[in-house]
Amino acid sequence: MKVGIIVFPGSNCDRDVAYVTGEILGWPTRMIWHQDTHLGDVDLVVLPGGFSYGDYLRCGAIARFSPIMPAIKDHAAAGKLLLGICNGFQILTEVGLLPGALGRNRDLHFICDQAQLRVENSQTPWTNAYTPGQVIQLPIAHGEGSYYATPETLEALEANQQVLFRYCQPDGAWVEGQNPNGSLHNIAGICNRAGNVLGMMPHPERAADPLLRGLDGLILFQSLVNQDSCMPISV
Repeated sequence: MKVGIIVFPGSNCDRDVAYVTGEILGWPTRMIWHQDTHLGDVDLVVLPGGFSYGDYLRCGAIARFSPIMPAIKDHAAAGKLLLGICNGFQILTEVGLLPGALGRNRDLHFICDQAQLRVENSQTPWTNAYTPGQVIQLPIAHGEGSYYATPETLEALEANQQVLFRYCQPDGAWVEGQNPNGSLHNIAGICNRAGNVLGMMPHPERAADPLLRGLDGLILFQSLVNQDSCMPISV
């Protein structure tokens, strides 16, 4: 698995991801500057967390115009793996690779905490190493993580099993609106119809080292090894 991590001005989780993919998993990993125009032969592209371009205008609004973005779109269109974490998720919605939008948290406060998530679909390249309905814990750190989409879009996401992670209680139960940031349908992470593009607000790279006493995020990366055996997202 060859990994390319896009580095924007203001990215601050790029090295965290590189530590997981390069040091823990031993995958060839390289940083790709946002002004580059080619990705090379990478299998997985990661848009990391942070504050690309200082979050001016709104989160991800300027990053969508980066010179590297056409290559990222081509990468996704070819069915290759693309992961957006936190600010990366915001960028994916801004550029139109995922539906919906991320807005200000419900209480208008930056949240840095641990979140309980339920794995909604374990038949994807990103989640096949989890069990259906498994409750995991991942860190969150964002000020604009409230997922919004039209009723029609939400209905399509649910019908096509594109909601991969949902905020929940420790027992896996969830009630609409009972989540850290006000996300509709308690959505924490979604994929595209093909299943090769994932955007999520929680940080799996921050729960991937035994020293941090949590490996729930490492399982997401390990799932990619088994991706060829996954069922495609229903269309």
